[in-house]
Formats: sequence, C-alpha cells, structure tokens
Amino acid sequence: MASSIQIADHGGVRRIALNRPQVHNAFDDGLIAELTEALTLAGAESTVRAVVLTGEGASFSAGADLNWMRGMASASEAENREDSLRLATLMRTLQYLPKPTIARVNGAAYGGGVGLVACCDIAIGVDSARFGLTEVKLGLVPAVISPYVIHAIGLRQARRLFVTGELFDAATALQIGLLHRCVPADQLDNAVDAALALLAKAGPVAQAEAKQLALRMAGADAAQAEAIDRDNAALIARLRVSSEGQEGLSAFLAKRAAAWCATD
Repeated sequence: MASSIQIADHGGVRRIALNRPQVHNAFDDGLIAELTEALTLAGAESTVRAVVLTGEGASFSAGADLNWMRGMASASEAENREDSLRLATLMRTLQYLPKPTIARVNGAAYGGGVGLVACCDIAIGVDSARFGLTEVKLGLVPAVISPYVIHAIGLRQARRLFVTGELFDAATALQIGLLHRCVPADQLDNAVDAALALLAKAGPVAQAEAKQLALRMAGADAAQAEAIDRDNAALIARLRVSSEGQEGLSAFLAKRAAAWCATD
C-alpha cells in the first residue's frame, strides 16, 4: 500500500510531505498514524535540525477525508472519541516537537489542515491559498485543533471564524497571524530556504528550550495539553453522534443543504 507521506532529508532538514494529492491530502487513519510516527522520529533524531511540513499536489490539506467522515457518521460515541484522540495526539506531537518546524503551505488548508499550520513554529504560504474552519456547517466544532488555532490567531479572530465557518484568503491568514509570510508560488521555496538559513545559525539545544519557553509563557503547557485534548475529543465525539451532527454529516455527504439552513 502506498505511503500517505513522503520523507526526504537534506542538510539536516527533514521534509515531510502529505502524499494523498488525489484527495487534496485529506486526513484518514493511515495518514494520521504515519504523520504522527514520522514527527516523533524526527523529534528524536539528533541529525534533524528542522522539519518542513508540506503537501504534494495542489493543496496543503483539505481536512477530513470523505470516507473517514462516513466512518465518523456511523461510529459510536466511544469510537469517535478514540478517533479524535488520535488526531489530537498528532497535533500535540507537532506543537511540542523539540525541533523548529516550518509549514510550507503550498495550497488550500481546511479544518485539520489549519491545525497543522497553527502547530508549526513558522508558517509560509502561497498567496493563492485558501483557508477555512468550516466545522459548524456540519453541526460540529473544530475541537481538537482549537487550542493551537487560538494560540496562533488569538481569541477574537478565532471566535469569529469558529462560528461563521467562513473561508478566507492568504492575505487574511497573514493579517490574523496564521501565516508569517505570504508569497507568490514561485517564491515559496526561496522563502522557506531563507527561514531555514536563519534556523541553521542557532544552537539546537537553545532552540528547543526557546520554543518550550515561548509556549510555557503563553500558557500552552505541555503537561496540561493532554488533559485538554481528552476533553475536546469527548466534545467532538458527543457532537458527531448528536442529532445535529448526524444531520450535518449526512447533508454534507449527500451534497444537500442541512435542515437548519435558511431557504428562500
């Protein structure tokens, strides 16, 4: 079976690419497991100085895979909770990775894809990228990614985007802090290389400590993150099996308007 990710090393940089371009690098159980393992290994290897996370094809990540969502809709609350905990573990692994991380945002990022961008230390994206936290349109919430997105863009922006589910462009992502740089597609690699050159000049131990210092001072303590993830996984599991969540997922999969949508 083909791998859901591609890994390449060059000069102390580990490039991890989501490799499901046919579904816009959407998440399923396989991708989540492979990416979590790859990040854990990168964090433990002394030869890796930095990690670049990107997507193959036209998108960074479209969020949840359709078949994965079908499984969510028919799974029990307990099964949904375990499923959500696996995604939460991935996000937490990336957030607290003891190596500098760069999100090379080569295209659209939705839902969990936004979570991956928010968990990286540096985020550089193409100016044509689109973003969205669209879970409320399905009768759900961006539960397990919420701590990381809120830390990236702030509470005020998160409240708006969480409740509207609206799409936004790369310029807006830059303005609210989801992206650090926004560049034309033909300048993306140069911008990432420039960030890597800066990272290469710093001591790796100091970088790891500086990263944890920043997170700790911002209240994003690693010791508390697992408990928060458990609570958020329980929340999304409850919503997925609720009548509204079931209607939202069913409507999305059937490509129809949900029952709560206003009609003319």
